[in-house]
Amino acid sequence: MTKKKERDSAEQILAQVVAGMQEKKAKNIVSLNLRSLSQAVTQYFVICHASSKTQIGAIYNSVEEFVMKNCDTKPLHCEGVQNSEWILIDYFDVVVHVFQEDTRNFYKIENLWADAPLTRYKSDD
Repeated sequence: MTKKKERDSAEQILAQVVAGMQEKKAKNIVSLNLRSLSQAVTQYFVICHASSKTQIGAIYNSVEEFVMKNCDTKPLHCEGVQNSEWILIDYFDVVVHVFQEDTRNFYKIENLWADAPLTRYKSDD
């Protein structure tokens, strides 16, 4: 697969992740473009939070549904689904983080990648 094809695929997944988050009214949706950072393990981080475990689960399900339906891609790995405080969905080139608000404020993962360009998306804030 060429670099352009990989980038196109990552950007398509990114768009569907954001759409899935917006569908379930995720809050403070941002993406970090990590492609230019040599120490990055993925191309994009997508981060949002919700106010309840129920909403976090709904966002998780929506993201998986949107990406599968529109990109025909399943996640390589998921973590945190049982406790729903911080769910991580790994699509290899796009890593998704769905937090409870307090957990997001504690870890502040956006700050770990301060050199990465940050994009904010319309969300339910």
